[in-house]
Amino acid sequence: MSQWHQQNIKLRPKPRGFHLVTSEVLEQLTIVRHCQIGLLHLFIQHTSASLTVNENADPTVREDFERHFNQMVPENAPYYEHTYEGADDMPAHLKASILGTSLSLPISNGRLALGTWQGIYLCEHRNQGGSRRLLATIQGQFQA
Repeated sequence: MSQWHQQNIKLRPKPRGFHLVTSEVLEQLTIVRHCQIGLLHLFIQHTSASLTVNENADPTVREDFERHFNQMVPENAPYYEHTYEGADDMPAHLKASILGTSLSLPISNGRLALGTWQGIYLCEHRNQGGSRRLLATIQGQFQA
């Protein structure tokens, strides 16, 4: 029989950039260990940060992501009207919409069934983003 579990996760503040947070998520979401098969849905409750899955081994990938998105969505574009929260605010909203606010990840035998080189990224698009909140929802079959 399928069961549901929902939990809030608070991520430590991170500087602007792309951060591997798989371990930080799993440290707080220990119930994953008891799920035989299921889906984890992660939703970030912010409009200026995002989530994605990508390379977990080479940190230069995360650095390249930051450089690419800063070129693709620059600060101080002359056509931005939403500027009263700082030069990084409107670009942060755009980057968050491009990358997305949620992930659906498979769980198998008490572990996230990510690929060998995959990890969860917190994409922090603000200079002073602060701690970030995720809502984790699992639907799955749990050990008794």
